[in-house]
Amino acid sequence: MKKFNITVNGTAYDVEVEEVRGGASAAPRAAAPAPRAAAPAPAAAPAPAPAAPAPAAAPAGAGTIAAPMPGKIIDVKVSVGQAVKAGDTLLILEAMKMQNEIPAVSDGTVSAISVSAGQSVKAGDPLVTVG
Repeated sequence: MKKFNITVNGTAYDVEVEEVRGGASAAPRAAAPAPRAAAPAPAAAPAPAPAAPAPAAAPAGAGTIAAPMPGKIIDVKVSVGQAVKAGDTLLILEAMKMQNEIPAVSDGTVSAISVSAGQSVKAGDPLVTVG
């Protein structure tokens, strides 16, 4: 019999291996953990922060909806002169491969649209004015 010390996932095991000759082998024996201290366990990773909701568009001025982040305008859902209510989707802004609905922050009428589909915008760029 040959004896080996094997460490698996931080736990040390003393193992005895029997050489087999002529196809006969002894009954297998269960290995017992070695009576020595194992390596210290790694510190637990901090819990991930909860996912933040899609950022709402920030008003840049009286009734002007600004881009909350840089991205690309995918679709403009409103037209000039259209009445909107707070929460209505004005346009879709794609940022980091995610499509974000940009809502109206107040009731009113769309008085200006500063962007078009396919246009790239920076954070803070004016998108739509609701008066």
